[in-house]
Amino acid sequence: MIQYSDSINFDPHQLLALFKQADWACDRSLEDTQRMLAETDVMITAWEGTKLVGCGRVLTDYVFRASIWDVIVDRSYHNQDIGKGLIQRILTHSSLAQVELFWLCTRRYQGFYASLGFSDKEQTGMVWDRRKQPPLPPPWP
Repeated sequence: MIQYSDSINFDPHQLLALFKQADWACDRSLEDTQRMLAETDVMITAWEGTKLVGCGRVLTDYVFRASIWDVIVDRSYHNQDIGKGLIQRILTHSSLAQVELFWLCTRRYQGFYASLGFSDKEQTGMVWDRRKQPPLPPPWP
């Protein structure tokens, strides 16, 4: 039986094992993952016993906006509604109850997210990718 948690107190090696399954996250390092976890506002994880089988995390101001990142479910656990469970627990998390808009940045599984109430009709935004830009000089001495 799948159990969900909002504790970020777990071994980040388990998260790296999930990230290795995704082309968008497979190159993440342990050090960067540890730092990411330390700076994450809300994280929902899915567990089968002691095995991490899914997660989704949130960065937020707790009032106006929240962005959902790194939603991933172990491949061997797909089609068991774990992703749905993660998203529903994020959207109904008590610390996020006042948030007006949840942003989800993904180019995949739009049908899945639409079934949970997300809309691509309101998408606006731009991205600045450090990896694709020349280095910027510091604006101060």
